Order: sequence, then structure tokens, then C-alpha cells
Amino acid sequence: MVLLAFISTLLSLFITPIVIKYAKKLNATDKPNHRKVHTDPVPTLGGLAIYMSFLIGLVILHPISEYHLSIVVGASLMVGLGLVDDIFDLSAKLKFIVQIAAACIVVFWGGLQVEFINLPFGGQIEFGILSTIITIFWIVGITNAINFIDGLDGLAAGVSSIALFTITVMAIMMGHLYVATVALVLFFSVLGFLRYNFFPAKIFMGDTGALFLGFMISVLALLGFKNVTIVSFIIPIFILGVPISDTLIAMVRRYINKQPMSSPDSSHLHHSLVKFGMTHKQTVLFIYALSAMFSLAAILFSMTTVWGSILIFTVALVTLQALIENLELINSDYKPLTNLFKGFRQK
Repeated sequence: MVLLAFISTLLSLFITPIVIKYAKKLNATDKPNHRKVHTDPVPTLGGLAIYMSFLIGLVILHPISEYHLSIVVGASLMVGLGLVDDIFDLSAKLKFIVQIAAACIVVFWGGLQVEFINLPFGGQIEFGILSTIITIFWIVGITNAINFIDGLDGLAAGVSSIALFTITVMAIMMGHLYVATVALVLFFSVLGFLRYNFFPAKIFMGDTGALFLGFMISVLALLGFKNVTIVSFIIPIFILGVPISDTLIAMVRRYINKQPMSSPDSSHLHHSLVKFGMTHKQTVLFIYALSAMFSLAAILFSMTTVWGSILIFTVALVTLQALIENLELINSDYKPLTNLFKGFRQK
């Protein structure tokens, strides 16, 4: 399976230069502005190379699942949305509507829903009618979270690769062959693209790639860990710790600053690390390491006891809080952890 899936990397290495050529002809480029770190227009539409390599990989391996067709159709709709947006720059409202439509394809046609969670000390929480809303919210939320971190060369592709590899490992451990196969094919597709996307990037994935990857990662994570214990349900949240944290922090920051939730800003994690003094490459590698740390925590989470899980969760939260305060990701006054330690030292 691994050798066959690796063909997706070779396909991606071959297709990406072709996409670069035609993106330039279509003038589908990402122009520099005050929020972006690149100084010259860079071809976009790189997500097409990932998508095409992925589809061919699926044809070769032919994974079977009752959800398969709805997932491919929903993903294709996301690719179409991203492609049109990269060329014509659609409104945030229209993009949001289409994202919900893609999620609904998987939920209502495919039947993928989180219906309940088993509690660690007995019993379960039934979501009932809320299961549909929770599932759609998860898919759309993760899709946009991946899109939000697509701000530096190779950042979204690398973080997605780490998440996909972790999902593959976890799926194999849990015996989910379909999830493992699809995640592995997508991982190798992204890996080939990363050859051209890492700093200095010859092409960006654009919304075409970010929306596609976000959708696929959200669905695969959901498919692999739905209807399990509340501890295990946290596993996909850990795997996607960086994009989820960055998105939630951005929402809090915009709420405090009284900005619309859809308004872009230059205070995301990657922006703040560059302002902190890191180079472009150092910032990307640091976030890779942070993503790998969250992924390792996810794997440990699945192997430890409830109290061990609580310890891992606490350490991760404290680490994230320290990062928020030191980089001033919300604002310069928000430093409860720092103030707490100062209070202890004064005593």
C-alpha cells in the first residue's frame, strides 16, 4: 500500500510544474500586499496538482467505504470553489455558503455524523439533532483553519502533511484501513507539492489547495475518531492543534478589537513569529515542530490512562498559553499566566 501510495508523490512532482506554467498564463498569481511576506507575484492554483495526484492515487488503490463517493464529491466542490476564488476573488459570504454545501454533501448524502461520545467513567452523551450541526461546524471550521495558516511558503502544506501522517498512523493503530489509505495517498500528494512550495516557493497552493486539504483533513479526522470516548475525541483536536489554536485566538482577538470575524489581519501565529525576529524559514520550521509536538501528544493520548491524558492536556494548554502571551497573539495586556507566576515569586 505504501509503495502504491508513493506514486502520488511522483505524480505531484510531475504535475506541479505544469500547473505553474498554466497559472502564469492565466495570470493566477498571489500579489504582494501589506499582509504578505513575499515581494513578487507567485503563481497560485497549486492545489490542483495536489488534487489531481490524489485522485489518480485513489484510482490506483481504490479504497472502499460507504462514505467514499460523498467525500470525493464534497472535496471536488471545495476544489472548484478555491479555483474560482483564486482567479476571481469571491466574497467571504459566498465562500462560506459553498463550504457549508460541501459539508452537507458528506453529512446528508454520505451519512457521516458524530452521534454520541462515550464518557470515560461510564455513560454517554447523545448529540441527537445537534449531531448534524456539530459535524458541519467541525468540517467548515477545520477547512477555514487550514486556510488561515496558509500565510508562509510551505506552511499549510507542511502542517497538513504532519496532520495527515499522524491520522494515517492513528488509523492503522485503530484498524481503520479506509482512513489510513486515503490519508496516506493525500500525504504523499502534498509531499510532492511541498518540493515546489517550500521557501522560496515557486508556487502557492492557493484557496484551491487550502480548502481541499482542510476539508479532507476534517473529514478523515472525523471518520477515524467519531463515536468514541471523550478522551479519544480530543485526539483529532490535538492533531490539528496549530490551525485550531490559531483560528480560535484570531476569533478572540477580533472580538476584543471589535473587528468582523471574517476580516483578515497580520497577527496570526506565523506573522507574530516573524515580527518576533524569526526568519521566514525558521518560522515555518518552528511551526512544523509545534505541529509535530501536538501530533505526538495525540498518539500518547490514545495510549495512556485518563489521568495521563489529563496531564498531557494540561501541559499542552500551558505551553500554548505561554506562546500566546510571549508573542502577544491576543494583545499586550492579556498575560494571566505571566501575572500568576509573578504573584508566586512575590510571595
